[in-house]
Amino acid sequence: METVTRMIDPLFAKGLLFKSRKPDGARYYRVRHLMQLHDSTAVALDPPADLLLLWKRFMDEEWDDFSRKLEEVLPASVLRVVPVGVTIEPESRVLGFEDVRAMVTEANSLAVTRCSCRAIDGACGKPLEVCIQLDRAADYALERGTGRALSADEAIEMLELCEREGLVHVAENKRSRGLVICNCCKDCCVNWASVRTGLGKFAAPSRFRATVDADACNGCEDCLERCFFDALEMDEEERIARVHDERCMGCGLCQLACDPVAISMVEARSEDFVPA
Repeated sequence: METVTRMIDPLFAKGLLFKSRKPDGARYYRVRHLMQLHDSTAVALDPPADLLLLWKRFMDEEWDDFSRKLEEVLPASVLRVVPVGVTIEPESRVLGFEDVRAMVTEANSLAVTRCSCRAIDGACGKPLEVCIQLDRAADYALERGTGRALSADEAIEMLELCEREGLVHVAENKRSRGLVICNCCKDCCVNWASVRTGLGKFAAPSRFRATVDADACNGCEDCLERCFFDALEMDEEERIARVHDERCMGCGLCQLACDPVAISMVEARSEDFVPA
């Protein structure tokens, strides 16, 4: 058994196998799908440069077509946007699985790894070590040596840093808090393929949408620069920002950029909203 373990553990370290500890010992199982392989191999310790180049080539040349085919058969979105920690309208009921700070404070263990997408590309220059792992995902990263432990306070500070840097919080599309909080950039991250394909099924929006107070807007256009999704445009005649509701993913980054506080996040779906 020890001999077999010595043979298998290098594959675990490389991200080619996963490990589950059971009362009768460790069990290994294969990577289940392409995105798992992407995330596990890109942040392995000292991944081969050729591997990262192959991933980059695949993402640049083939990912949009692959994503489109995947979206056509998806029963529900894989991921969902989680709003930044900004003030939501008081009458809105913010649910635990859409409150990024609650997700962190309620986790039993936390770790942070490099963002797999920016580890492969990184041309945007945004922070790299900001992919927050929760519970068994944190345990997995710590055992592999690909992550470092975080306290809840440290994780919240990291989330605030990501918001200042203009990164969008993304979590698994499920009723529970999930195992990962990605902090995604516009340029390197693979989660926005659905926005480019027009199908919009891979990543679902949050329950909230941005709205602009026309009287307060001063036309500075800072919010336009923050939006990944072309959901904001300037009304050139009135010199105020306007929101395209159908494009808004409800991330809240535009609100953070709005000095005159003309943008607020309002509930755009039923208060009984739950991920599909």
